Amino acid sequence: MTTITQKTRQKTRQKTSSSALRFIGHYVEMVIAMVVGEMLFAGVWTTGSVLLGEPGFLTRPDVDSLVMATNMSLGMAIWMRVRGHAWPGIAEMSAAMYVPFLVLFPALWTGALSASDFMMWGHMLMMGAMLLVMLRRRTEYAGSHHEHDHGRAKAVATAAPETTPASRGRRVMAELKHRWPTGLALLMTIDLWVQPAVPPAWTLLVLPGAYLLIGAVRRTLTGSRDVAIQLGGLLGYLALAAAAMSVDPDLTPYLVAAGWLLHAVWDVVHHRTGKVVPRGYAEWCTVFDVAIGATILLAVAW
Repeated sequence: MTTITQKTRQKTRQKTSSSALRFIGHYVEMVIAMVVGEMLFAGVWTTGSVLLGEPGFLTRPDVDSLVMATNMSLGMAIWMRVRGHAWPGIAEMSAAMYVPFLVLFPALWTGALSASDFMMWGHMLMMGAMLLVMLRRRTEYAGSHHEHDHGRAKAVATAAPETTPASRGRRVMAELKHRWPTGLALLMTIDLWVQPAVPPAWTLLVLPGAYLLIGAVRRTLTGSRDVAIQLGGLLGYLALAAAAMSVDPDLTPYLVAAGWLLHAVWDVVHHRTGKVVPRGYAEWCTVFDVAIGATILLAVAW
């Protein structure tokens, strides 16, 4: 009896420990999604303000805080939905982004808080608000994402096929979700279409270097042929970067643009073969490289 009791207690402690680790892991995921959302969607607002002729609008701390809260909410909402969370929980977590700043608005407007203090306290309260939301739904956040995803997948698999507008909308959303690398690349380069720029020639070396690094980490450079191809690409881009830095400065942007656009072809080949890098990365890199190459040509034209 004693042995059985001890084993039961041990299993309970292990289960509690696993739940606590999952809860902490969820919190970290939320913070990362929040930061990524801010990084990705900030360019959309900057581009919009420039197009509307009001670039200074975002410099107001109250407006800036609401923009940041929106960006962070979008990042977390997308991630939470992908992970199988229901809309009520997503709405509560999104509210945790806004409320801390909203309650501090009176102190900001009356001068009791400076702009820097307003931002500092707003972010600190936000972290606490996120924790409170998670504690309110501790069962959901201490559970396994696998269970959420499995349950949702099972429901989708057993559901009868529909032809309603709502079902078609869900199929469109599913396709957009599948094409997330393309969306990510477009978001990351949206500001370049408004303010095109020419990156330094040495950035060309990042393109083949990333493939070599990813292939080495994933151990997908399985043969001498794969290694030779990737090293050949690196040597080719070394030569191109050297040429771009040594020719007439007026020709440099064209060589740099050519390097980015040619690498998009490299990406497409790897996306179709599924070799070396994940296909999602190859898709993202294709769109990203085309956008960079095209905006370099726009920068030259303007």
